[in-house]
Amino acid sequence: MAQALNKLTNFGGIDGPVLTVVMDGVGLAPDTISNAVAGAYTPTLDMLMEKYPMVSLKAHGTAVGLPSDDDMGNSEVGHNALGAGQVFAQGAKLVSNSIESGKMFTSDTWQAIVSNVKTSGGVLHFLGLFSDGNVHSHIDHLKAMILKAKEEGVSTVRVHILIDGRDVGETSALDYILPFEDFLASLRTADFDIKIASGGGRMKITMDRYEADWSMVERGWHTHVLGEGRQFASAEEAVKTYREELGVIDQDLPAFVIAENGAPVGTINDGDSVIFYNFRGDRSIEISKAFDAPAGEFEKFDRVRVPAVVYAGMLEYDGDLHIPSRYLVSPPEITNTMSEYLTLTGVKQLAISETQKYGHVTYFWNGNRSGKFSEELETYIEIPSDVVPFEQRPWMKCAEITDKLIECIESGKYDYLRVNFPNGDMVGHTGSLLATRCSMEALDLQLARILKAVDKAGGVALITADHGNADEMYEMDKKTKLPKADKNGNYKSKTSHTLNPVPCIIYDNVTNGAYTVKADEGKFGLANVAATMVNLMGYEAPAMWEESIIDVK
Repeated sequence: MAQALNKLTNFGGIDGPVLTVVMDGVGLAPDTISNAVAGAYTPTLDMLMEKYPMVSLKAHGTAVGLPSDDDMGNSEVGHNALGAGQVFAQGAKLVSNSIESGKMFTSDTWQAIVSNVKTSGGVLHFLGLFSDGNVHSHIDHLKAMILKAKEEGVSTVRVHILIDGRDVGETSALDYILPFEDFLASLRTADFDIKIASGGGRMKITMDRYEADWSMVERGWHTHVLGEGRQFASAEEAVKTYREELGVIDQDLPAFVIAENGAPVGTINDGDSVIFYNFRGDRSIEISKAFDAPAGEFEKFDRVRVPAVVYAGMLEYDGDLHIPSRYLVSPPEITNTMSEYLTLTGVKQLAISETQKYGHVTYFWNGNRSGKFSEELETYIEIPSDVVPFEQRPWMKCAEITDKLIECIESGKYDYLRVNFPNGDMVGHTGSLLATRCSMEALDLQLARILKAVDKAGGVALITADHGNADEMYEMDKKTKLPKADKNGNYKSKTSHTLNPVPCIIYDNVTNGAYTVKADEGKFGLANVAATMVNLMGYEAPAMWEESIIDVK
């Protein structure tokens, strides 16, 4: 059980504020044309890496609780690790373990889902991100549930696919759709009717987060539930047609409805069951609210028709607000987090970001917990994000975030502050090298302002990241470690996260050698940051946390 931290006997801590800066999506990679971080003009970041102690942190795979080191990290598990100081088994691993053990299929929720459609004669619908990116979902989980549904006597299944192109190749949709159609064909019998019913790009429909753009969810509702939208004979036809007409990458594909004889094949109706099979929470909460909220208790958009269904998420996406009300796999219980210990110690804290990453420095940082540990000691500030394509405003709200952060530093009210700058991740996901370079240059300008404020306040800053992204903007050849080029010399954009480590820099002009930074032997991960921060504040780290990066003399 968390309790007040003990003071270090040999170091009283920083007199001024201690700050953690998370440069979202900024990894360490070789300086190639693919690297928007290295290719940008970033004199402040260059200075930090040259003059101040820096270690590299693992930010993917087992270091953040994912099943294997082939799994890229993401902002959610990254901030879990940063805020908890520990590594917990995360979404993909939890779900895989539950499927392999059979625990998922003995759960009350699965039984309710199946029993409902067998009793009502309704349809079982699966809705979620359609790839093996393993950041939000995995297609193998979907296949396992389909197989089990057939085994248990479900007669009709419809699949609503959210096209990825972000955590996987930007134009890889057919690499998933075509084999999946073969999979469905192998299962289809006179007693088992299964089809893809609708879909669209993940950045166009359904998967909004942090209430940044509810119109995405509304478009998804009209597509999946009501069956409204442009009709196609197959998902393959939809993807090929939109690519030819619009030239868009997968994540930006408009919504489509699969129809036969002019009628949608899979609207969602009374008596049906719906499983949203994403395991990551941020882009799952809003669609879950739309399904769970009774008629008259939902004001975000006109749902037109609210079918009486049994709805479940893969996980509980918000443990405090209990969204959704039903879920298939219990989330990890993340306890003994940094914020909890600091509040028990009486440390005044600030968390700030813009909308796109606000939940990461609050909810995810606090172990998937929505509320504060202390209203008196914790302040959360959200800077509203622009609702525009990020490549059009690559600077995002980094200046506005910095304005408020500096104001808070100068106020002297806060002992510990944490901030997330989304630029490297959100702009990196667009695949635009030029825009991502611009985003890094905008961030660098703000870092310079922050460091001046830290110095003025007699503070210390730790500058790090949660995973890589902007460091590889083109698909890389595994053998040559260089960007892949087609026969015409054109590079293929990469829109997913990377497997690269991230920097961890300690900016300290006040302690005069009170500690040493441990040798970087590739052993540190994001979970080592928490102990480092409390050490800098003059406290012992809890025993269950990963070790600190510094040795106090």
